[in-house]
Amino acid sequence: MLIAQISDTHVSTPEGAEDSLLRTSEHLARAVAHLNCLERRPDLVVITGDLVDRGEVGEYERLRELLAPLRRPVFLLPGNHDDRDNLRRVFADHGYLPRDGFLQYTVDDWPVRIVALDTHVPGQAGGRLCGERLAWLAARLAEAPERPTVVAMHHPPFASGIPVMDAFGLDGSDGLAAVLQRHPQVERVLCGHLHRPIVRRFAGTVACTCPSTAHQLALDLPPANRLAFVMEPPACMLHLWLGSDGGLVTHLSLIAGEHPPLTVHDGQGWIRDPRPPAGFHPA
Repeated sequence: MLIAQISDTHVSTPEGAEDSLLRTSEHLARAVAHLNCLERRPDLVVITGDLVDRGEVGEYERLRELLAPLRRPVFLLPGNHDDRDNLRRVFADHGYLPRDGFLQYTVDDWPVRIVALDTHVPGQAGGRLCGERLAWLAARLAEAPERPTVVAMHHPPFASGIPVMDAFGLDGSDGLAAVLQRHPQVERVLCGHLHRPIVRRFAGTVACTCPSTAHQLALDLPPANRLAFVMEPPACMLHLWLGSDGGLVTHLSLIAGEHPPLTVHDGQGWIRDPRPPAGFHPA
């Protein structure tokens, strides 16, 4: 099983700054094309929040158009830039989305179970897992203690070392840790929000953040204390389930600036004199 994760797409309407300055819609179209062209097609795609930039209906309508060419099932999660009601309205045919309340759900159709958590707090950049949401998570994990499981959410439950973003972190991470420590079937916690690939041990499992499909956050570690965007190559995460013996392996797949691969081993043996394909240029 292969799970593709993209995040922080920040789709805007054509007049929005994200479209004119950061070209977020164009970048999402490239991400969709990238996923469609992978030799090993993902079984599903999870988008871990900040789907649009202002939470407007027009933005969600544009997001829907951009995702339409994707040849795999898509599962959406809200981030701090999203609006639950407008997301529900435009994606009303996505039957996994609850009709009211928190946008939380489970996906049970593949070998790895997905439990999606809603960390959104309207009007705030940071996230929260309140008692109600944590109780829901505990109940869902208790339903299938033997199933390998991925928990997906927008806000990461750990400090990144990027001071400005850590000020907009997740309230309730201690409660999340307490739940996860009782459920060793959780293979991974998949997050967004930080616009960078970051990995950390958390509560007996591994938590990671996915880059944006467009702009990334500059890696400003202490003592720096600013927030800046950089147009580093966008990327997605590919989470490959190798079975109970191999576990879940996570790969970073760059979307921009790709070159054709130079094959040096064809599965049968090493190629002594590999010939570069058309368009191949060494770095």
